[in-house]
Amino acid sequence: DLLLSNSCIPFLGSTEGLDFRTLLLDEERGRLLVGAKDHIFLLNLVDVNKNVKKIYWPAAKEKVELCKLAGKDAHTECANFIRVLQPYNRTHVYVCGTGAFHPLCGYIELG
Repeated sequence: DLLLSNSCIPFLGSTEGLDFRTLLLDEERGRLLVGAKDHIFLLNLVDVNKNVKKIYWPAAKEKVELCKLAGKDAHTECANFIRVLQPYNRTHVYVCGTGAFHPLCGYIELG
C-alpha cells in the first residue's frame, strides 16, 4: 500500500539480503545508520538512496573458519552481524558486531 500511494522510498542500496538488525537515528545531521551483515550503512533521511555510504566490516577469515568448524552455518551465522550502534560523542559512534562468534567493537568517525 505504501509503495502504491508513493508514501515511502524503498532502500535500493542492497539487494544482497544483508539481514538489517540495528538502527541509529541521527536527526541533527539528517542521517540514519543501519547495521547489517558485514556492513554499516549511512543513509540520508530525506532520500535513503542518495549518497549512500557503506562500510564493509566482515569477520576475520580465521574466525569464520573456526565458526564453520564448530558446525555453524557459513551464511547465516559465521559473519559479523552488527548489533550495536551507539552515539559516543558528537563525532563518533561506538559499533559492535558478532565477529563470527568472536565479538569485536570499534568507533566510526561521522565527519
